[in-house]
Amino acid sequence: MKRGLIIAIDGPAAGGKGTVAQQLAQRLGYRFVDTGAMYRAVAWAALQEGISLEDGEALGELASRLDIQFQQELTAQGGRYRLVVNGQDLTEAIRQPEVERASSVVAQHPPVRRVLVAKQRRLAEEGGVVMEGRDITTVVLPDADLKLFITASLVERAQRRYAQYRRQGHEFAAPPAEQIAIIQAQLMARDRRDAGRTTSPLRIAADAIVLDTTHLSVEESVDVLWRMLRARFPEAVAERTPSS
Repeated sequence: MKRGLIIAIDGPAAGGKGTVAQQLAQRLGYRFVDTGAMYRAVAWAALQEGISLEDGEALGELASRLDIQFQQELTAQGGRYRLVVNGQDLTEAIRQPEVERASSVVAQHPPVRRVLVAKQRRLAEEGGVVMEGRDITTVVLPDADLKLFITASLVERAQRRYAQYRRQGHEFAAPPAEQIAIIQAQLMARDRRDAGRTTSPLRIAADAIVLDTTHLSVEESVDVLWRMLRARFPEAVAERTPSS
């Protein structure tokens, strides 16, 4: 018997699913798995080792050599998760724009997806996990207890990604409005790649619940999901409070 629920979350880039999933996992006391970070880890390693982003077999072999862990770090502001790969903290490194772009290419290769999907299923098999990505509800965890598709408008997603880059200290040559338009075009291209790839395309599972976060803060989004969990799985969250 599972020790907790398996919650699977999909959605497009910058739709809000990552932050919402992290906070939901913390509130539940569950493990959190960001599968997109796993693909970015492979992309980062490939860039470091000079492996071609078009060489699917070499990338798959690389993915098999990576020990990927999500470690919770408690701070005065609450908890956050660090990505540790082969003992190295890559939490910030994998968020660089060039790694983000490379990961969307890496993720299209079946050998990479086979390796990482197997790792992801092992991480979820004991339950008590919130896992997010782009094929979690449809491919990785089709029997999850709760399936969610979290999204937002393209304009809102571009603004969020721009704000994220600024928080990370990135400087842009283009004015804010022009840079946001560039990011919006990049997100549109990413959406097309994710939805059009032959292996594990991004799509909404038939039994997934769609949450549009365009006009919701992170806290409001988590509160919506918390109420949903309390209604659907009262025994699973009966011992917890929204502040736990």
